[in-house]
Parts: sequence; C-alpha cells; structure tokens
Amino acid sequence: GTRRASFGSRRHPASLMVTLAMPDDTSTADSTRGEITRLARHLVQILTARGETVACAESLTGGWLTAALVDIPGASVVVRGGMVSYATDLKASWLGVDPELLAARGAVDPTVAAEMAQGVCRAAGSHWGLATTGVAGPGPSDGKVAGTAFVAVAVGARVLAVRELHCAGDRSQVRAATVLAALSLLAEQVDHQ
Repeated sequence: GTRRASFGSRRHPASLMVTLAMPDDTSTADSTRGEITRLARHLVQILTARGETVACAESLTGGWLTAALVDIPGASVVVRGGMVSYATDLKASWLGVDPELLAARGAVDPTVAAEMAQGVCRAAGSHWGLATTGVAGPGPSDGKVAGTAFVAVAVGARVLAVRELHCAGDRSQVRAATVLAALSLLAEQVDHQ
C-alpha cells in the first residue's frame, strides 16, 4: 500500500497543506527519487537562467538535499554550497540560529528552520537559502514524533516560506519526503519571484 504524509505550516508566509504519497515499495521509491531529480533539474535550469545562487542548511537530510542539486550537470553555476548542521549547537555556531530559541524549543521548530535558511544565505553569500530540520526516526527527538520536519526558504534575510511536514515511513522515506518537500517549496518560491 501507499503511505501518506501531510505538509503544511502554521504561522508562516506561504503556508500550504499538501499530501504526498510516501514510498513503501521499490517502484514508488524510484518514483520519489525521480521527482527529486526532476525538481533539482528544474531549479538548476531556472536559477542558471536568472543568474541566481542557492545554498542549503541541512539537519535530518544530512547532505542529501545539496547532493540532489549537485547531481545535476551545470549545478556549479548555482549551488554555492551546503552545511550539514546535524548537531544542535552547530545550528547556532555555523548558521547563527538563536541559542536561546534552540534551548527553549529544540532544533525541530519552524523558526529554527527559518533562521537556518537565513543563516546559510549569509554564510554562503547566496541569493536563496534552503533549510531542513526534523526527526527522521525511528523514535522521537526534542519532544517531536518521528516524521516531523520543517523546511524553509529565504532570500537573504527575508524568510519567504516555512512548511511543516508529517511524514510516514522509515528513516529513508522521511528523509526522501523532506528533500522532495524542500525542493518543491523552493521551486514554488522561485517560480513566483
């Protein structure tokens, strides 16, 4: 059968609720990976045409988001870099996320995702910043259940959108859904700018 995940945000611009079929077999997993590649190709093409750059700040996706972009030929023109800040303290020291926010709410939070996106723009000198933070599972973290994640897009210091995800599946499926959601959110924002 197919598992479903809901994406949406509460108090952030460009909030949207989306449902995505999650892979639980090889053919569906291949389809998800194909959609990730399609979106990454679209983003590299459009950002190249516009002369804009992107950088990624990743936690639960562990570099997969940046890798999806750099897998596309010509990505070196638009991808400034990626930072995997898996440990909570690195979100503060590398990306400038407010340490008091991290202490109060933990790393799995919409404002943390937003500050990560802003921070990677600043650190990499990119036009666009894309961030992921969440719980891949199997158990909870920071008081959040496995499958909870946030993705955010910023242009410089301005946060354009944050999306909350509730993904079903194992670690790999949650991470794949988060990469797909992040690329989708960036594509929506790029296409509307």
